[in-house]
Formats: sequence, structure tokens, C-alpha cells
Amino acid sequence: LQVEQCVHCGMANCSYSKISHLLKLTTANLNKHTFLRTGCDIQHAPLRCKYFIRFHKTSAPEKTLQERQKQHMARGLPKQKPIAGVKQVIVVASGKGGVGKSTTAVNLALGLTANDPSKTVGILDADVYGPSVPKLMNLKGNPELTDSNLMRPLTNFGIPCMSMGFLVEDVAPIVWRGLMVMSAIEKLLRQVDWGLLDYLVIDMPPGTGDVQLSITQNIPIAGAVIVSTPQDIALLDARRGAEMFKKVNVPVLGLVQNMSVFQCPKCNHQTHIFGDDGARALAETLGVKVLGDIPLHLSIREMSDRGQPVVVASPDSPEAEAYRRVAAAVVQRLEELSG
Repeated sequence: LQVEQCVHCGMANCSYSKISHLLKLTTANLNKHTFLRTGCDIQHAPLRCKYFIRFHKTSAPEKTLQERQKQHMARGLPKQKPIAGVKQVIVVASGKGGVGKSTTAVNLALGLTANDPSKTVGILDADVYGPSVPKLMNLKGNPELTDSNLMRPLTNFGIPCMSMGFLVEDVAPIVWRGLMVMSAIEKLLRQVDWGLLDYLVIDMPPGTGDVQLSITQNIPIAGAVIVSTPQDIALLDARRGAEMFKKVNVPVLGLVQNMSVFQCPKCNHQTHIFGDDGARALAETLGVKVLGDIPLHLSIREMSDRGQPVVVASPDSPEAEAYRRVAAAVVQRLEELSG
């Protein structure tokens, strides 16, 4: 740190020693600094000189410096505040789009209620640019406002849902910059009347960007579910997503291996179109569990497109059972973490 001190030579007996003495009198931590004269510049103006005095830190504990850095960083982060009425938040994420994340999030929420009807579950669609929950849950319309000026979620299959898709037209592109997206996420988190929920499942956008950081820094999250296909290129991005949650201290509940196998509807022959057990190898590398395998099946796609998720439209099918097993594994992991 260099401090510039100007002194008018018209003052009586102005000298370096007196400047140093003056600074010493006004310095609280004398034992931590040394005053060194590093130069004197006599300017052309009459009777005016300039002294340069540099503070050298001679002894500062490294631990104290690290603590100050942590405190400085903490001041820049928002304080986590729970969502009113919500006990636990589960985020469903993927590093890459197109791996079935939203379909998994919806059927996970329905699977949680199917396994335990006493539990109340909601879905928040945080994918601002590409909201899928309205289509998957067969919901349309604008949310009503409560007396407290909070948005009331739209409900189907007993699951309250909130999505940016309810606030814009179906085909309207959302061309927003980062600050507008952050404002929208804040409203979806804080200005919705969820009532009382045991679980809120958040369908995250793909990637590891502003929305993910904003959500993880603003609300406490019980755990993250990472969805990926067994394909190597998808697993690379899934690993980035898992590592991001670890960095922000969000527990990774496990991986869901989606589209794990295709079974021919005529001969029942199984084909691993996207690879075999790639997510299991990644789970071992990350030290997390595989929560379950979801097959690549025509009925999942057809029912999702109709807004009839397979867990409620075909509850006795092997596909619905696969989602219910994932839901049971998620609850088990949450109990392990809380215990």
C-alpha cells in the first residue's frame, strides 16, 4: 500500500521524521507496519515538497488473512431463506438438454405421492427459456392472485405447479438478459403461495449457469438428482452438473440413468442404444448412488406428449414402477442425509 503525503514547507521544521512520527500516532497496529521513506520530490511550486511513504506489512498471520477473505466473500452472497410452507426442496438437473430431465422431474413428483399419499408435493419449473411442465402436466392458464398478492399454482393430478409457461403465450420466445431471468426466478421462488408441501421438486434448466447458482444460493436445498443418458457425451455434462452442486454444498442424492435400454415391442429383445451402464460408472467416480434406470419406451413419450405422465396414466406398467423406485430411492437418501 503506497500513501502519498503532501506537506507545505511553510510549516515549521517539516521533515520526514516528523511525518513518520505523525503517522505512527494515528496508526492503531504499530507492530504490523513499518514506515519507509521511498522518495522525495521537490516540485517547482515555491516551498512545497511531496513525500511518499509506503506501508509494509511485516507480520500478518495467514489464518487471519484467510478469515478476512472468507468474510469478504460471504458479504457478497445472498442469505438463504426457506420457501414459506415448503419442508424440503429437491432439484432435478442435468448438464445437457434432451436427456429427459423434465419428464423425470414430473414423474418423480408423481411417484413421491404414489408411494406415500400422505405427502404433499409441488413442482416448480425453473427452466425459464424452455418451460416444459405446462405441457407435461396438461395445464394452461394464468395463475390467480391471493389476497396477499401471491400467485396461486395451477394444479393437476393433485400436484400444484408453477412455471414461466403460465405467464407467457405458448409460442412466445423469452428473449431476456440475465438480470431479467434472475428477477423472474426470484418471483417464482418468493411470490407463489405453495400452501404446505413436504417436497417441492424443482425442474432446473440444463447447464451450470446463473439460474442454478441463484437458486442454490437463495434457498436451502435438501438434495440434487442428476439425470443423464448412458451416452458418453451426456455423461461429461452430467459430471459438470454434479461437481457444481458439490461446490455450492448441495448434496447430490444420486444419478438417474434415463433411456437406459430399449426393448422391442414385438420380440422383447433389449438394445442399449445409448450405451450400457455409463451412469453407473460415473456414479462410482463421483462417489454417489444410481437412483434407478428408466427404460427408453414408446409409452413414456406418447403419454408425456398428451399431458398424461406414465405414473398416473399407466400406474401398473413397468415404466411407472421404474419411476416409483427412483422416488423411493430419493426419499431413502434424504432420510440418510437427515439422520
